[in-house]
Amino acid sequence: MEIEIYADVVCPWCYIGKRRLEQALASYDGEVTVRYRPFQLDPTPVTEPQPLVDALAAKFGGRERAESMAAQVTEVAAGVGLELNFDRALTANTFDAHRLVRFAEERGRAGELVDALYRAHFTDGVDIGAPEALVELAVSVGLDETGARDHLTSNAGRREVAADINTAHQLGVTSVPTFVLAGKYGVTGAQEPEALLAALTEVARRESAA
Repeated sequence: MEIEIYADVVCPWCYIGKRRLEQALASYDGEVTVRYRPFQLDPTPVTEPQPLVDALAAKFGGRERAESMAAQVTEVAAGVGLELNFDRALTANTFDAHRLVRFAEERGRAGELVDALYRAHFTDGVDIGAPEALVELAVSVGLDETGARDHLTSNAGRREVAADINTAHQLGVTSVPTFVLAGKYGVTGAQEPEALLAALTEVARRESAA
């Protein structure tokens, strides 16, 4: 079964959703292929990164509310073994990060790179919109430094990533993570592992019956 994950690497619930899917797959005995599909929560260019909490405060009605939201998602993330440091995280446009994920997928390293991007953004406070930071992350998961840099400095993957984002909108994806199972069954949100496992089992049953 193919599982397509529409997600953005600056979305904490996407990070949690990826981990929960991995937990579900640990109990699933069918064969799966995971594909990472791009989505941008905010495609606005970021010329100068700012603290993420400041951006959330401006968007959601004040710093107190932003910090409360951050604390809530941080607690949920800790429950699945993830460390989120919102006080370190920086705003970033993720288009180039998605281009790099596509580059990594062609080389069998997409899952590792996606994890590295989430960790860099939410745990380490790395500006994942910066080309050199992206190259360093590529190298950290075993990708070729020159190849990654050449990819990012060229137009490679731009059209494909834009097309994938457009496909997400055409499919009706409005929030992430969204998991598309077997090309036609959608599961939205960072569902608990048990719910994801149940969805996988049901889709496998339907596909085998068909």
